[in-house]
Amino acid sequence: MELRQLTTFRTVAYTLNFTRAAEALNYVPSNVTMQIKALENELGARLFDRLGKQLVLTTAGKRFLTHVNSVLDQLEEARSEVHDNEQLSGTITISANEVLCSYRLPVVFRLFRLRHPGVRLIFRSVPNQQLKQTLFEGTADVVFMLDESIRSTGLAVEPLIEETFRFFAAPDHPLANQTVLQLEDFHGEVFLTNEKGCTYRTMFDRSFEQKGMDTITYLEFQNAEAIKQCAIAGIGIAFLPEITTGEEVKRGDLVVLPWQIPDLHVYTQMLWHKDKWLSPILLSFIEAAREVIAID
Repeated sequence: MELRQLTTFRTVAYTLNFTRAAEALNYVPSNVTMQIKALENELGARLFDRLGKQLVLTTAGKRFLTHVNSVLDQLEEARSEVHDNEQLSGTITISANEVLCSYRLPVVFRLFRLRHPGVRLIFRSVPNQQLKQTLFEGTADVVFMLDESIRSTGLAVEPLIEETFRFFAAPDHPLANQTVLQLEDFHGEVFLTNEKGCTYRTMFDRSFEQKGMDTITYLEFQNAEAIKQCAIAGIGIAFLPEITTGEEVKRGDLVVLPWQIPDLHVYTQMLWHKDKWLSPILLSFIEAAREVIAID
């Protein structure tokens, strides 16, 4: 069992794609496939399954990944002790939902790459409700969540910034020119929201139910861009974080409606496993996120 095979296995486990793993490691895809097959032969167990076009870790692969993470982290710690003053290198895997990936993290990635061009960044977009599990499984080093204040005994949680949510509509929407809205104004309207399961959708539902409005018409989407485009087209009222709509409001494609949900406190938060060794490259990435997002 070779060290490069362990590194290759972890990269494939993080990307769940042989081609992307090969690109990250500067290998040809056939080399990656060969290394994984050699590992599986030595272990006598299948590490990955193909479900259609999707690559997934087997149960044995998940167990093996836990040990591989431990071995490679200890090795990286040892290297750091020996080469304390040399240029940082290695790999960091980051996960976040679609909103933070599009509107918060690109500037963080840019700053970090400018400082540490030798470090490989692997990003995986993951639904908000699955993000914490990636830390416990070891498939991500750091995750970013859009959620209420999170408390966890096994994870380190650092709130970075509170996000403001608004209602947005096309400028020719019947409610667009009103300075004050009442609950009854929303009867018969279509709300464009995220799918059930995310925190702010749950808080949205709860707010209207508490006010006695329980017959709401929804169109549900998986990403903010689809919600925005449908609102611009006049299909309904979008419920989104302000960070997603700055350009559209500036251009006049969307307007902010004068309605807020009380007690909606959602934060962009950065999380990592409490037991994970924070290597110099991880600490540098965490600091870059603090610099960029916390002062946004």
